Amino acid sequence: MPRTQAEPEPLRERAVDAALEILEERGPNALTMGETASRMGISVAALHRAFETYEDLLEAIAERWFRRKVAIMEEVVASDLPPRRKMYEFFARRFVVLRDSYRADPVLFQMHCDLGNQHFEQVRSYVDLGDHYLCEIIAEAMDEGHFPGLSIDEALSLINQMVAAYVNIALMAMIMEKLSEKKLAIIVDTIFDGLSAQARGADGVSGLRAA
Repeated sequence: MPRTQAEPEPLRERAVDAALEILEERGPNALTMGETASRMGISVAALHRAFETYEDLLEAIAERWFRRKVAIMEEVVASDLPPRRKMYEFFARRFVVLRDSYRADPVLFQMHCDLGNQHFEQVRSYVDLGDHYLCEIIAEAMDEGHFPGLSIDEALSLINQMVAAYVNIALMAMIMEKLSEKKLAIIVDTIFDGLSAQARGADGVSGLRAA
C-alpha cells in the first residue's frame, strides 16, 4: 500500500534519487539494485537494509512519483467545494502536474510510463487509492441527486472511461497536445448534466447497423 503518511527515510530517499538518475540517463531496463547501490557508493548489502527486494525499491519509486498527486487528491476531497467543482479539481490539478512533467522532458515522461507498465503491481495501489477518493466525490454528487439509477461502482467505471486521457499517462503521452483544462471542464459538466442509467435511445436497436 502507498506509504503516504510515513516520514521519508534518508537512505530510502537517496536510493530513489539514485534510481531516478539511472532511469533518466539509461532507461528502465538499466535500473537494478546493483546499479542503484553503485550510484550511491554503497554495497548491495547496505541497500538491502533499506529495501529487502527490488520490488520494494520500485514501490518507493512509485511512492515518489505519486506523492504530489496523492496530496492533491487528499486536499481536493477534504475541501468544501461542491461535487461538480471538486471532481474537476480532482482531475485538473493532477493533469497540470503531469502535463508540466511531460513538457519538461517528454522522453523521461515516457520512461516513467514504461517503468510503470513493466511493474504495474507496484502502481496498482495508487490506482485503487484514486478510485477510492473518486468514489467519495461520486457519493457526494449522488446525495445531491446526480447519476440517477447508477450504483457508485457503475458511475466510477463510466467516469473513469470518460476521463481516461487525463489520468492514464500512457494515453496522455500519445495525445497530450489535444488535452486542455477547458476540454476537461466540458467533460465534467457533461458527466454531471447527463450521466444516468436512463435509456435515451442509443441502445434502443436490435443490433448494430451501418449509418
